[in-house]
Amino acid sequence: MNQKRNSLYIFCITLVATLGGLLFGYDTAVISGAEKSLEVYFIDNLGLNSFIHGATISSALIGCIIGGFISGFFASRFGRKNSLIFASVLFTLSALGSAYPEFLFFSKGEPTIALLITFNLYRIIGGIGVGLASAIVPMYIGEIAPPEIRGRLVSFNQFAIILGMLVVYFVNWMIANGESIAWINDIGWRYMFASGAIPAVLFGFLLFFVPETPRYLALRKQDGKALKILSKINGEKTAERVLEEIKQSLTDGHTAGKLLTYGKLVIIVGILLSVFQQFVGINVALYYAPRIFESMGAAKDASMLQTIVMGLVNVIFTVLAIMTVDKWGRKPLLIVGSIGMTIGMFGVAALAYANIIGIWTLVFIVVYTASFMMSWGPICWVLISEIFPNKIRGQAVAIAVAAQWAANYFISSTYPMMMEYSSSMTYGFYGLMSILSAIFVWKFVPETKGRTLEEMESIWAKKAGKNSKTA
Repeated sequence: MNQKRNSLYIFCITLVATLGGLLFGYDTAVISGAEKSLEVYFIDNLGLNSFIHGATISSALIGCIIGGFISGFFASRFGRKNSLIFASVLFTLSALGSAYPEFLFFSKGEPTIALLITFNLYRIIGGIGVGLASAIVPMYIGEIAPPEIRGRLVSFNQFAIILGMLVVYFVNWMIANGESIAWINDIGWRYMFASGAIPAVLFGFLLFFVPETPRYLALRKQDGKALKILSKINGEKTAERVLEEIKQSLTDGHTAGKLLTYGKLVIIVGILLSVFQQFVGINVALYYAPRIFESMGAAKDASMLQTIVMGLVNVIFTVLAIMTVDKWGRKPLLIVGSIGMTIGMFGVAALAYANIIGIWTLVFIVVYTASFMMSWGPICWVLISEIFPNKIRGQAVAIAVAAQWAANYFISSTYPMMMEYSSSMTYGFYGLMSILSAIFVWKFVPETKGRTLEEMESIWAKKAGKNSKTA
């Protein structure tokens, strides 16, 4: 009997799945290069205000909320794999539609309110794809991966997200490099959006060659198929034991499908993990990076180069998280990251209050983003893929991810207005959220390192039992 784990097979499956993470990063960060051109093309030409500008830049997040919210239904009804194929189709439509929103119904170069709405609809379509992928990719990897390397493999999704952002920062810079501002505002931003169709098509194609997750197959009572995949991943002997654990978790006396079967605490923890990941302000740094660096005195080309440097820092520290998450555990990394983010954001706030713009602003932003990327960036997704019991995972992940995108939309869309009021107060708010995130993790988040998904289920069942006895 083959009893060895098939590491190459697991890696190949993970690599394909994480293309969804790459598209997540690509689609959400492509706006950073096009943001000022969209302001000129739509907002300035139509005489609209900063609120409409913020809403347009963040419109994809409406789709992300929708995609996150419906991900549980799609993952449970159609499977993890088919849901990701559907997401790839949405990514492709959004990339092409956002690049040329005038298609069929409008004249190029004549911005109107109707055209602005159409552009936002295409961005929302892409956002639905991002919302689906953001929930289902970690779920897919978490359900495929052996427990001793699960944290590392799920963290690869965050690496792919950051890599997607770095790639699109570089693509945006290449498109804008050496071109006139007028050309970028007329044509360049379209190329930026259209470039996303290439990885989207590749993702959809490769998904046809990966399996459905064994836990979903067991949930659908397709034990033979589940055992075959588990055997290919873990070896036959281990596969039989894992399948028995999965089946036991599905027939342990708890009622399938009831969200609060394991109590309220697990749902609240999942939601707050998601909310804190956004309320610390990371996507402000990602979406508005070129504008932030321009406000520090950098020229447009230089600001995009500084954004690439920040992207490289993000990749390096995400790799650090991948290397340590299964050694140090989830909680220590989150708490250390929160402390680093607090230092970074309060540093930026202090400099903004003193009206000091210079290299130290860049240093504190790098400290902040590096701290996030080695902790809350990947580890939040790891925990969301791990903490929920098998029976409610689809529903619970959907709620947590929808909450995350709602928090993301709130933070991103309010940033321009908050900055108009007070930049130091804005960054100070994100610093305060970083402090609260550390306290939350210390008090409420369980350590999941080395535990099977079924073991996590028993932890919440015990907590639910204790709470019901004390109620």
